[in-house]
Amino acid sequence: MTPDHTLDARGLLCPLPVLKLRKRLKSLAAGEVLELWADDPAAVIDVQHFCTESGHDFLGMSECDGFNAFAVRKTGQA
Repeated sequence: MTPDHTLDARGLLCPLPVLKLRKRLKSLAAGEVLELWADDPAAVIDVQHFCTESGHDFLGMSECDGFNAFAVRKTGQA
C-alpha cells in the first residue's frame, strides 16, 4: 500500500507524534492514508490508542531502519 501523505515525526517525544498526526489528519479528505514516521517507543501504543479513540482506521505498523512507520486512514466521522 502506498500512502497518500507522509508525516515525519522522528526525533519527537510523546505526545508530539500523535498531536502532529491529529493535526495533519484534519486537513485530509476521508479515505486518505497518512503514514507517520516516529522513533518514540511510546508511539507504538499511542498511535493505535489515538485511532481507537478518534475513529480513524489503524492500518498497521512496520519497522524501518531506526523508526516505525504507522499507516492511518482518515474516516469520515473524525
